[in-house]
Amino acid sequence: MRTGNAVFGALPATALACAWISSAASAVPAERPGSAAFSACAACHSLDGSNGTGPSLKGIMGRTSGTVPGFRYSRAMKSAAITWDEASLDRYLADPQEVVPGNIMAFSGVADAPERAEIIAYLKTVR
Repeated sequence: MRTGNAVFGALPATALACAWISSAASAVPAERPGSAAFSACAACHSLDGSNGTGPSLKGIMGRTSGTVPGFRYSRAMKSAAITWDEASLDRYLADPQEVVPGNIMAFSGVADAPERAEIIAYLKTVR
């Protein structure tokens, strides 16, 4: 004769496993602010130091435009000599072609100022 003990005997172990999974999930750092806004940029730009279609944006704050080793920049970007900071990135992200005419980035810009601010805040955390 089968009793409910086999089923109910497994309940404490199941509950314990669920509690462990729940606590493990909460130990994972929450998504950093701005990472969702940056996702459009991630199609071309990495944050790990490797270049792709675009140069890596790791450590962009304080860097001079056109200087990531191993990336083939347009003449316009190399000669722009912009030091990337919050203000210069905000202008560039709003309208890349206006800030650096002749650059080859195929991106029209981010019109939404709060979204640009999120992207910039996120980039400041990537060193």
